[in-house]
Amino acid sequence: MIKKAALPAIALLCLLALPSGAFAGRDTLTQVSTIDALLGGLYDGVAPVGSLREAGDLGIGTFHALDGELVMIDGQVFQVRSDGSVRTVDDGVTTPFAAVTFFDADRRVDIPPGTDFTALETLVDGLLPTDNLFYAFRMEGRFRTMKTRSVPGQQKPYRPLVEVVKQQPIFDFSEAEGTIVGFRCPAFVKGINVPGYHLHFLSADRKAGGHVLAFEVEQATLAIDPTAEFTLRLPETKAFTAADLTADRARELQKVEK
Repeated sequence: MIKKAALPAIALLCLLALPSGAFAGRDTLTQVSTIDALLGGLYDGVAPVGSLREAGDLGIGTFHALDGELVMIDGQVFQVRSDGSVRTVDDGVTTPFAAVTFFDADRRVDIPPGTDFTALETLVDGLLPTDNLFYAFRMEGRFRTMKTRSVPGQQKPYRPLVEVVKQQPIFDFSEAEGTIVGFRCPAFVKGINVPGYHLHFLSADRKAGGHVLAFEVEQATLAIDPTAEFTLRLPETKAFTAADLTADRARELQKVEK
């Protein structure tokens, strides 16, 4: 759980399909801020990476001023920058938006060769018992092709994300070995997180990665962790409390994600 001292916040705890009894603890998706806030240009970091480590060991997000893609694997946080380089980051580096969980796989599935992003979504959707929970994913393997992107760090006044990604660098890899991590979120979290699939990639040599746009599997195994608890930490910054977050940004999100 993110300590209150590390992130002044209004904590909203959403309990989904919770059986009678105690909270699951590790089976919690913890999120900093909302996707609509990020789409609207709220890029100032509000939570340190160290606080993310307290809440999970797998996750995705971005960094202060939108400086690259965040990938957390096995509790280690990596920054994929807009020049394609990858580095580990210190606990004091901050994020304006991230989602993390402690990953405990409940199911493992071998993914057929030739599976692309769309086919993976269809395959996994058919395996899930319900669309109304959160699911964390970790897919290890080799990919015939992998297309990712990152985003360049921004300066104020910040532009909306849909404008920033018009200049996003695209990275194309062939015969890429590595790990995809991310989440499938329910449709009802529209405006809070990304409904559907949101995945980031990190190569096995930790030298490449980014936000996943497309891929084709050569050989891979997918691990799935259903999550029935969701904790949202809302910033108390002036920028957030004064922001107009009433706009429907679904079309912007579609352009940003794909």
